[in-house]
Amino acid sequence: MEAQKELLERIGDFVIEHGLGVNSANLAAICAALSGADAELAQAFTARELSGEPIDQRWLDTLARLDPGTNGRIAELEQLMDKLEYSLMRFAQTTKMAQDETSDHRGALGAQIEAIADVAAPGGMVAELDRVVELSRAVLERIERVEQAMERSQDEARRLRASLATARMEADVDHLTRLPNRRAFERRLVSAASEARSKSEPLCIGFCDVDRFKQINDRYGHDAGDRVLCTIADTLSEHASDQCFVARHGGEEFVVLFYGLDKQAALAKLDSIRRAQAARRLRDRFTGQPFGQITFSAGIAEVTEDSDTRSALARADAALYQAKAAGRNRVVFI
Repeated sequence: MEAQKELLERIGDFVIEHGLGVNSANLAAICAALSGADAELAQAFTARELSGEPIDQRWLDTLARLDPGTNGRIAELEQLMDKLEYSLMRFAQTTKMAQDETSDHRGALGAQIEAIADVAAPGGMVAELDRVVELSRAVLERIERVEQAMERSQDEARRLRASLATARMEADVDHLTRLPNRRAFERRLVSAASEARSKSEPLCIGFCDVDRFKQINDRYGHDAGDRVLCTIADTLSEHASDQCFVARHGGEEFVVLFYGLDKQAALAKLDSIRRAQAARRLRDRFTGQPFGQITFSAGIAEVTEDSDTRSALARADAALYQAKAAGRNRVVFI
């Protein structure tokens, strides 16, 4: 109990010391590192502290996106959803088959009952035959109830499949900007990289980060910050083309995949979008005061330069750091 209390205190102190957000992803990473449950993560935290570099939200996000287990967890989730959808489909098929069979049996049994009743009627129905007809009608009623229950089950299966499809679609969308989210991007990156390599075509990735976003939040509030994120999302979407896939990667960071473009061409495309964003002006909706120029910095790397897709993420992130260090509001490639 004392050890747990001490660990909780250390985690709290760590969050406050480094000004990190209190969310499940951050707390899980910090707990794994400080407790030693994840040796590699603990080593990364120690090395970062010894180097004197900041342990900030961007660095934690970088750790998360470079985590080799991320794609595995996404794939596992996808497999579970596929299995659930398949089970629902099989359930609906089985229910429909049973419903068809009981319907056929019900029709044949009903016809047989009426035939027996017609034959027995002229001479007065024999008690034994009367009992057979009565039992048969009871069975027929039960079959009808089973058939109705199966129909309800089939309707429920259809509703569940529709809900699953909706949930699956929503799981790929960022609810603030309505762009594809990180989950959708990571799946797209894997498939796009595989296709680009098979066709020997270039594929570039660009990381975009809103400049001085924390200052915007601190000065104007989080509602204003949300408006800025939506504006950046709109700019990226409006100026992108069929050669681009735009997604929100998390926080104030966006990501763009450039199909068939090498680093120079991708830089030219993203830089034109950066200039378009820099030319826009926003105002505080309550005071009417201008926010000033809202810009982003970006880093670009070519995914197909080596066989490890994850290394392109690291290189693009390093290029983004260079763009920030060089004064922001610019695009750099590695």
